[in-house]
Order: sequence, then structure tokens, then C-alpha cells
Amino acid sequence: MSYKQQILDKIAAGQEVVGVIGLGYVGLPLAVNFAQAGVEVIGFDKSQAKVDKINHGENYIKDIRDAVLREVVDQVKLQATTDISRMSECDALLICVPTPLDIFKKPDMSYIESACIDIGKYMKPGTFISLESTTYPTTTEDFMLPIIERESGLKHGEDFWLAYSPERVDPGNATFYTKNTPKVMGAMTPDGLEIGQQIYSKAIDHLHLVSSPRVAEMVKILENTYRLVNISLINELALLAGKMDINIWEVIEAAKTKPFGFQAFYPGPGIGGHCIPLDPFYLEHIAKKYNFDLSMIHAAGHINMRMPHYMYIKIAAALNRHKKAVNGSNLLFLGVAYKPNIDDERESPALEIMDTVAHKGGIVSYNDPHIPHVTTHHGHKYQSVPLTAKTLKEADVVVLTTNHSIYDVEYIQQHAQMIVDLRNMVKEGGEKVYKL
Repeated sequence: MSYKQQILDKIAAGQEVVGVIGLGYVGLPLAVNFAQAGVEVIGFDKSQAKVDKINHGENYIKDIRDAVLREVVDQVKLQATTDISRMSECDALLICVPTPLDIFKKPDMSYIESACIDIGKYMKPGTFISLESTTYPTTTEDFMLPIIERESGLKHGEDFWLAYSPERVDPGNATFYTKNTPKVMGAMTPDGLEIGQQIYSKAIDHLHLVSSPRVAEMVKILENTYRLVNISLINELALLAGKMDINIWEVIEAAKTKPFGFQAFYPGPGIGGHCIPLDPFYLEHIAKKYNFDLSMIHAAGHINMRMPHYMYIKIAAALNRHKKAVNGSNLLFLGVAYKPNIDDERESPALEIMDTVAHKGGIVSYNDPHIPHVTTHHGHKYQSVPLTAKTLKEADVVVLTTNHSIYDVEYIQQHAQMIVDLRNMVKEGGEKVYKL
């Protein structure tokens, strides 16, 4: 019996074992979804602390309900391990590792490379492998395939199958989550596509199949670059509108009345998270190999990168109007998460603004009900302070950097000496409120 038939028979009988490599914001929800569907799941992570928490039913991802994690662990449908040799027990391996940028804004492929080496060493013949991490088109075929074939001695299309299926996690979204968000998948062969469809269908409501991994990889880049370009556009217009004494928020609300041809995007201090700020640089990386200049995407990426600096200027100008300098002033930042109501500060523009303020001599503090402590890009460590009338009054300026729904804007206005609102949280401001 062929390896393909063996794995399809296992899936049909509910006897397959799925391995999820990387148990973070993407991997753990995916692992839990498969386990909820009755699939035996082994989660792999290099962090012993994460592995211990999962095996004790302790949740650290807010998008997963605590009771659900405990249930699948108690039923022994999900177990976590640091022992990569157990990849040999898996029929499918789904890679959900980080893909950051290095200090030169180039893709750091070390996590994917490490996962491929581990897979090549320990996987058994007849394994389906899918990458979910954000990356550039051709990664699956040109980067992953040679490593896995070299390390395993196996032949793709006969002994294993490779696919790409980009994650579409939106932390904090109560409507769309891993199971009910349509999932794109492209495999290198028709057999791989068929096997992948059967595996993913256990945990995902709707799959959209595409012709190749590079198409699926470009889908991920397109989704996030579309948002980057449009957010960067509205950020640039917001800066111009501020100079012209035009309320950009009023402009957007008026434009939204058009029933076609317009979608609203909103300005802010910059774009954070694990996808939008990174994707254009991944695309630029591969475009250079084809001698192609992505001028629009390049411009959008750099507009976004400059936004925290412009926000510092806005803060400094607000203080200056009150005859104060940044140097020696107390600045209280409300929110360091990159978007509202989540506990994720990756690439958050608030951290960069805080670093700039500290470098200029400002005395920095912050409050975030979702993030009790934080380390900035320059290594400054802060603890979240209580949001009280006293802390608000003691600040020379309160900077609204994340629009968490828990924040009582009226209370903040009542007690703050001055507010710089970067998120349009204050609808009716006075002389002490300065808006983006």
C-alpha cells in the first residue's frame, strides 16, 4: 500500500496524529482545534515553561478558553513536549514558528530552517508537512524542500508532501477565530493537496485550495500588504490634515457614506503586530532576486516606520504649547499593546515612542490592563502603573496609544492635565486635548 493511501486511511479512520511545531499565538489555537475535533495532537515547543503549562492545562493564549484547553489535555487529545524525536509519531507536521526580521530588516529564516532540520531528522516516511508562518513566496519550494530532503534522505512526492497554508490569526477577534476563518492552502503536488485537504478539514470549517505553495504564500503577503499600504496612506494624510487644521476623523466618517469604492482605514501612531509591519520586507527580499522594485510597498513601509517619530514630535509640540519640555516631564502612556483588548506588544509603536521620549529625557510610565510588564526595543523595562486620579494628575501629559475598551475616557479627561490622543478616543476635547 502506498504512503498516500496509508495516511488517507488513517485520516478516514480518525487515527492520524498531528504535530504542531511552535505553540504560540498561531500554533496553540490550531492544536486545540484539532484536539477538539478528536484528533490526537502532539505540540512541540523549545520552551519547557510553555510545555509544562499546557500539560497542566494552564492557558496562556487569551483567544483560547481555559476550560477548552483543560478538556483536551485531560482527554489526552493534546500533549506538549520539547522532545523533537517524537515527530516520528506524527502523520502530519504543521509549522507555526516565528518569522521575525533581523536588525537589517531582512527575513530571519532561522526558525523555519531549524524546524526543517528537526523534521528531516525525525519524521517517518509518509508525512504531510505544512508551513503556516508568514514568509516570502517560493519559501516552501526553494528553501524548505532542499533542507528536508537532505536531512531525511527521503524524496518529495513519494515519501512526504509539502504545503503552505498561511495563518490568519486576528488576536482579540470574537467573531472570527481559527476554526471559522476560511483557510488557504497550496501544495507542491496534487497528492499533497488532497492529503492536506483531508487533514485540515478536521479542524477548519472552510478550505480554499490554490494551485501551488507560492500562490498561497503570495496570498498572505497580499492580505497584509493591502492593509499596510492603506493604513500608511491614511497616516500620511492625517499628518497633512493636522498641519491644515482639518479633522481627519471627520473626513473619514464623511467618506464612509459612499456606498461603493471606499473602505475606511484609520490613522494611528504606527502599525504593530506580527504581520503587517513585517510582510513588505519579506516581499522586498524576494523581489530583489527578480530585479523588481516594489516602490509603492517600499514607500508605505517607510511611512509606517516613521510614524512613531512623528508622534514624538506631536507630543513635544503639545508640551511646548504649555511651556514645558519633554526633558524632565512626566509622560504616562495608556496602552502598549499593538491593538485594543489584547496582551500582545510585538512591534507596538508605543514602545518606540516611549524609547524616544526616554532618550530625550522624559520620565516614562505606562498603564496597560493586559500587559503587566514590558521591555522596549532599547531594553528599557517598565511595570504597568495603576490608572488612578493621582497617576493621571501627576503626569504632565497623558498619551493615548492603545484604545482598550476598558479605558474610561471621561475619567481620564477629568483628571489628566493634558492629553495627546493618538487613537481618536476623546470625541469631544478641549484646549488640553491634542489629537493626531
